Amino acid sequence: MQYSFIQIAFVFIFTFIAAIDQFNLLESIYQPIVAGPIIGFILGDLETGLAVGATYQLMTIGNMPVGGAQPPNAVVGGIMATVLAISLGLTPTEAVGAAIPFALLGQYGITLLFTAMSPMMSKADDFAEKADAKGIVRLNYTAMIILGVIFGTIVTLFFIGGAQFGEVILAKIPKWVMDGLGAAGGMMRFVGFATLLKVMISKPLWGFYFLGFGLAAMINGIEGLGSSALLILAFIGFAIAFWDFQIQTKITANSNDMGGFEDGI
Repeated sequence: MQYSFIQIAFVFIFTFIAAIDQFNLLESIYQPIVAGPIIGFILGDLETGLAVGATYQLMTIGNMPVGGAQPPNAVVGGIMATVLAISLGLTPTEAVGAAIPFALLGQYGITLLFTAMSPMMSKADDFAEKADAKGIVRLNYTAMIILGVIFGTIVTLFFIGGAQFGEVILAKIPKWVMDGLGAAGGMMRFVGFATLLKVMISKPLWGFYFLGFGLAAMINGIEGLGSSALLILAFIGFAIAFWDFQIQTKITANSNDMGGFEDGI
């Protein structure tokens, strides 16, 4: 599948902006659930972009950088997963699995940039001591531009190569490899949830966790409700959470009764 120069340029520009957004703008443009549909729109397949972005988002939902350690980069990985799915005709799970090496390249790029910028911190201290705000601004903008160029170059080079040679390469890959990539991509969404639960879950909430799985299985099993299962579960979850909030508020109010107050206020 061939793409125009304008499409390639827009992919580079968006990747450049998303790379900066991850650490500086913080508008969540870089999140795969947002980046996927935008890249899909640029490449003329919004539906696939949304499906791949949502799939990749589930995988990365629990990935957080800890100190200087960086997880596989969601910007490069999410964008490349969408590019691979559209340009090579991969399923969302296959594309997510195939995009992991590119996400690792993004991880290495960040590590390289952080390493290179570490000695610059003393330079920033010198600027601060001299009250040179413009010097600090230039230093930060330089790091942002370098990161954007690194990410944009990685995605654009492999995008062009994938668009021109991907179908030939894909035809030479054994089916069992593609099946393995699909299985790995499908499994990674559960790894993301597991990582998130490991950090956030508390013992009193395990009952609600299993209740959600049970309700999801029952609702999906009822013909006519499967398509709206997520919305139904969201309403049920909100109702339980609101009920628990009211109970906890009433208990707290009764245990701290100062007299003269009504309705827990």
